[in-house]
Amino acid sequence: MKEDAYEMYASIFKALAHPKRIMIVELLSKYGELCVCSIAQKLNIDQPSVSKHLNILKNAGIVRSEKKGLTANYKLQTPCILNSLKCAANIIKEDLKGKFSLSTEIDFEIDEQKIREGD
Repeated sequence: MKEDAYEMYASIFKALAHPKRIMIVELLSKYGELCVCSIAQKLNIDQPSVSKHLNILKNAGIVRSEKKGLTANYKLQTPCILNSLKCAANIIKEDLKGKFSLSTEIDFEIDEQKIREGD
């Protein structure tokens, strides 16, 4: 694969590298199409911030806008982006399992040590 292709991949992941932008993608997947004011209200953030996040997502090809009267509505350009979020959720779950498993082993070792100290 050419270097340019890797840059394009990276730009998509960079666009998703903010919690609010991931929330916006989730909202658009749930509602299909929303205006900036609706997204701002649902996320409890100001409209200029939402516009900035949407612009980043739009430049990465994740969302698109359609002008309806005086407002612009946004929707997912490629709904398959949700597969990436599902994959990320699986990574998080596996990571937490590993960390939880390790913490259980650590707790067990501490308990064993307490038992030995009590002897």
